[in-house]
Amino acid sequence: MKGAYSIKSTTSRPSIYRSGSSHLGLEIENAQYYDEEKQPIQTLHRGLKSRMVQLLAIGGCIGTGLFIGSGGALSLAGPGSLFLSYVFMSFIIWAVMNMMAEMVTFLPLPGYGPQYFCGEYVSSSIGFAISWIYYYSFSILVATEVTAGAILINYWPNSVPTAVWITILLGVSVFLNITSVKFFGESEFYFAFIKVIAIVGLIILGIVLFFGGGPNHDRLGFRYWKDGMAFKSYLVDGKTGQFLGFWYAVIRSGYAFICSPELITIAAGEAEHPRKNIPKAANRFIYRLAFFYIFGTLVIGVICNSNSQRLLNGSDDASASPFVIGIQNASIPILNHIINGAILTSAASSGNAFLYTASRVLYSNAKQGIAPAIFKKTNRFGVPYFAVSATGLFGCLAYLNSSSSSADVFNWLSNLSTISGFLAWITVGFAYLRWRKAIVFHGLSERVTYRTPFQPYTTYAVIFFVSLICITNGFSVFFHFNGPDFVAAYITFPILVALYVGHMIYEKVKFGRFQWLRPIEDIDLLTGLDLIEQEESEYVPQVPRNIFERIWFWIC
Repeated sequence: MKGAYSIKSTTSRPSIYRSGSSHLGLEIENAQYYDEEKQPIQTLHRGLKSRMVQLLAIGGCIGTGLFIGSGGALSLAGPGSLFLSYVFMSFIIWAVMNMMAEMVTFLPLPGYGPQYFCGEYVSSSIGFAISWIYYYSFSILVATEVTAGAILINYWPNSVPTAVWITILLGVSVFLNITSVKFFGESEFYFAFIKVIAIVGLIILGIVLFFGGGPNHDRLGFRYWKDGMAFKSYLVDGKTGQFLGFWYAVIRSGYAFICSPELITIAAGEAEHPRKNIPKAANRFIYRLAFFYIFGTLVIGVICNSNSQRLLNGSDDASASPFVIGIQNASIPILNHIINGAILTSAASSGNAFLYTASRVLYSNAKQGIAPAIFKKTNRFGVPYFAVSATGLFGCLAYLNSSSSSADVFNWLSNLSTISGFLAWITVGFAYLRWRKAIVFHGLSERVTYRTPFQPYTTYAVIFFVSLICITNGFSVFFHFNGPDFVAAYITFPILVALYVGHMIYEKVKFGRFQWLRPIEDIDLLTGLDLIEQEESEYVPQVPRNIFERIWFWIC
């Protein structure tokens, strides 16, 4: 064991510091802990309840990617390709969630997350590169969702400039994140709950319209799946074109899914009783996500014609949403405004969640010494306020959308965030395989409390398929070459390599050595494990007293 624990009995509660280790500071519940210099550790607080963690990930990942972004894939690939692409990506997300949940449940400490595991279980240089790739991705997603929310407001006629709405929405997100994490968790819980009700309502609406229950009593059935419309050809004709259409839909669906499993794993450091609540959140997350996305895209294919010109007009507002188009086609009054409001809530919720996650990644980077130390400072609520403020400033990239030329640049940056997330998943897959080997090497198999099925084979599948997506994500530019699109599709690769090689050179210059791969025997899995197991042993589950509490506990 690299680090040692010591007890300082100056308070009524035990306080702990670690010596001889460079790991993150530890904090369980509200106890005060001390670092190597006997100084109080500023760290995060466990303020996220089970129900908050449950809906945090759902609220973050169900954003404009489903409500609006799915329209582009529908118009070019058809409803069948759209549906199957989301089924395929749901399997990928299930596997990614499983491998992340196993690692973070084993050591759910403040600042630990997928970016930390890459550095600890693979190499410090790859951890450095992935940590900054993650921070970039989450920060850009903040700006993307804030922008979407501002444009959605313009669905209702008003003379207020888009920049004003961006300022208001970004300011609200920063305010909710700068206060106590409990306050943030409560706000995100209700945001996400509204979103869940909305998507469930839309699925029910789709079933009603399928059987002709709308005002015009027009039975839709699978009308828009007939006459070759289910699987449209893309770029070339025939079966090859249909496959390319499906693969285009898979790549486009990545934006809706990207970085969603990380919302649970990064929140583990601030979750109450993480060894109980994180596995529960991970298990429920995937089947809820699959339900919402798979049935949601099925409904889209039922109620919206993929040949609709409103899907092709380049609009970024709710009129381009296949849900809104389907509602308008069914002649249902007022509901389109209600759905636009729900989509607005969706964008606000996602932006709020991504700001939270980006700030925690920056906090973790500071804890590991790869970001300025100021970003690991926390206020009395346990919130890394400098990290939140810096990420809020990064979110100001949303103002690029104030002009049409700048909007092109912003869309380019947003595309990069999706590929960055895919590259991070590949690296996390390798980290998971190294973690499994380290568990066996250190004889800790009996202390692993959460295991997922079909491992490590599903991890191999993730590495293979996501690598294939990364390599082929810009395949369309090779049919009709476009320089900016080619750069947007593949520039993330040299950025990742530059970060990786740059850090290796830095280590060589400063320490006179570098490691291509951290040896299995040097992977520290013991530091903090006793504290986590002690916390787990003190956990007393709440038993439902009646049928209503039983239903509530199942939902949350």
